[in-house]
Amino acid sequence: MKRIITLAVGLAALTAAGCGSSSSTTGTKSAITGKGCATSIAIEGPFTGPVAQLGLEQLHFAELAVANDNAANKTDVTLDQDDTQLTPSIAVSKTDAIVASSAVAAVGPAGSQEVEAVGPIFGKAGIAFISGSATLPALASSGKNPTFFRVVPDDDVQGPQDANYVINHLHPKAVLIIDDDEAYSQGLVKVMTPILQKAGIKVNHQTYNGTDTGATLANALSSLVTSQLNSSETVTMLPWQTAANAQQFGLDAQQQHKKTILFGTDGTDSPTQFKIPGTYVSNFGPDISTSTNPLDKSIVSGVAKYGPYGAFGVPTYEATDVVMKAISSVCKAGQTPSRSNVLAAIKKTDIPPADNPMGVTISFQPGGDLTGAPGYLFKINSKGTYVSIPNH
Repeated sequence: MKRIITLAVGLAALTAAGCGSSSSTTGTKSAITGKGCATSIAIEGPFTGPVAQLGLEQLHFAELAVANDNAANKTDVTLDQDDTQLTPSIAVSKTDAIVASSAVAAVGPAGSQEVEAVGPIFGKAGIAFISGSATLPALASSGKNPTFFRVVPDDDVQGPQDANYVINHLHPKAVLIIDDDEAYSQGLVKVMTPILQKAGIKVNHQTYNGTDTGATLANALSSLVTSQLNSSETVTMLPWQTAANAQQFGLDAQQQHKKTILFGTDGTDSPTQFKIPGTYVSNFGPDISTSTNPLDKSIVSGVAKYGPYGAFGVPTYEATDVVMKAISSVCKAGQTPSRSNVLAAIKKTDIPPADNPMGVTISFQPGGDLTGAPGYLFKINSKGTYVSIPNH
């Protein structure tokens, strides 16, 4: 199905209440109550902290999916919110609380490093969890996360896409690539580096601590520009999870009068935070903000009830939709939703492209990966607007 995904809409910063040691009492519930099909699910995401802007996008799309599916399927599913701040130790605490709750499935968490931490816990409890943004390939292949699913392609799709685009369209002699010292970023660097090197491109790989803040962070980013970015490195790849850091790196380069094309990945896809003209940003989901597809249009207008639209949240809508449809199928079979039968139903998921905003078939391989492999690429124009471009 062809989609018009040209313009990314700007976001506004929001504030979410932090969760306690158990699932939040804040929930989303449809006004339509289905008879005999009442249950709860949870969402883990960074609703506060340095990447709250993206986490709140995910939350708002999940809230919309719960409301839409409750209304369509006459179910009564509530959504409990668990704020992880993109921190594995906090995600573990929230997951323990979900296991102790009545939730039959979960959406999230957002980061690959969080999934690494909580996957075995969810697996032991037999709880399905579906991420709309965790892309590390090993999450589905290691065998440590038996109840893990994702509705986005892994780094073995995004990494080669980005590296090959740089090779075929930007033609650098040398590339500076920097990881932020966590699983997501390191995984992408590991995938992209040999592809670039095989094409004869010299790769300068550096690392900084992505959890640094304040003066320590500012000094680290400025130092990378000063000591590592040289005139031959006409492309700098930033597979980071914090868009504001990528923006600051770019501003530092401009202030030091160093010219390089920035290339960010899905973690930097935040139009109000990372907006340096001429920059490229890849993502694992489409921007449906200008799509003429009726389903897409209803989602774009519907999410406004919960918060600003942002393309980063679109896959989380579908992750939640998968869970909700699984619960509905269990109820239609005359069963009471449980962790085991909802997990079994999720494994059988087969949603056609026309029925979901991702525009691809949503079905899962044994390890939890999508059977399809979508990928999306944007270029930031002179006005700071994300414009969709071919990804090959």
